[in-house]
Amino acid sequence: MTHFYAKTKVCYGEGSMDNLKTLPGKHVFIVTDAFIAKTGFVEEVKSHLSMGVLCTIFDKVEADPSLDTITIATHLFMKSEADIIIAIGGGSAIDAAKAIAYFSNHADLLRQPPYLAVVPTTSGTGSEVTSIAVVTDKKNNLKIPLQDDMLIPDLAILDARFTRTMPSSITAATGMDVLTHAIEAYVSTKTNIFTSIYAETAIKIVFKYLPRAYANGDDMEAREQLILASCMAGMAFNNSGLGITHSVAHSLGGLFHIPHGVANAVLLPYVIEFNGFDSGFQYQNIAHCLGLPASSMDEGTNNLLKAVRQLNASLDIPYKISDLDINKDEYINHMPAMVNNILQDICTTTNPKKPSYEDVIRLLQKAW
Repeated sequence: MTHFYAKTKVCYGEGSMDNLKTLPGKHVFIVTDAFIAKTGFVEEVKSHLSMGVLCTIFDKVEADPSLDTITIATHLFMKSEADIIIAIGGGSAIDAAKAIAYFSNHADLLRQPPYLAVVPTTSGTGSEVTSIAVVTDKKNNLKIPLQDDMLIPDLAILDARFTRTMPSSITAATGMDVLTHAIEAYVSTKTNIFTSIYAETAIKIVFKYLPRAYANGDDMEAREQLILASCMAGMAFNNSGLGITHSVAHSLGGLFHIPHGVANAVLLPYVIEFNGFDSGFQYQNIAHCLGLPASSMDEGTNNLLKAVRQLNASLDIPYKISDLDINKDEYINHMPAMVNNILQDICTTTNPKKPSYEDVIRLLQKAW
């Protein structure tokens, strides 16, 4: 049986923030980080809440939110007795909000799960429509994925004005995260006609608009298109799963603290080559939809790989892992642990080519 599940009410364009007035609750718990708290975005969100709605703010979310931070925030949320959680920020704030909802629900099964609304300030994770959150065990350098349908937000407000402050480097990394989501969803073993439509549209948008947003952060047409592409790619991979690019990126992030989008961008060409024949037809289709020469599977795959590398270069993203300020000896020493993590990562299960231990070793060596 094939299925496509979409729970989130997605609001975008002029007036989308007005949907916050219809939130079904009396007490809002806002989850964000210290930087966003200083931008005025929190006050903007509060100004769109209905009169009389109480508001508690937790602004201590760090990059790659830790279990310790989530534990503190969950206790504060439960103590506040809030019935709505609003995440304002990038993937870290959204993941934190989801984790707070998840752990509070498991701590008190009699309590109604909170209504979850999300206002993204980056165009990358797609977390505003997915059932996945990632928290970090910083003592053991391990990223822990949570997956549950209750983690899918009820409401997503896609207001491109909130992404305008992203510096060019973050624009590049998050945009390439979108592209990786979309390409991996398109070639996943669980892809279907619905995920393919969303993924293909997101791929086209990224190639067209990411260089524009990178060159000019005030290009609001590009910003608006990218935040929509991020959401579309999120809908796609939430239903189809991802691939080994993400599995390796998770391991690099946990062990060496490499930003997720950057890791994905560097690894994606190597994984396209790695999957090769197993996804040749899909890669050929992607190349064709981008207007690249693709008269055969090999030609399409090779030209897609080249196009991704050219896009990376235009965004000043490194060519290989060794350019990511990782010590070579540490990389080699951690390789066995990385391979085990990659093989056990949930994203590997839907990669089109089933990798062996030796396959992953060769991939890590080649990408170095």
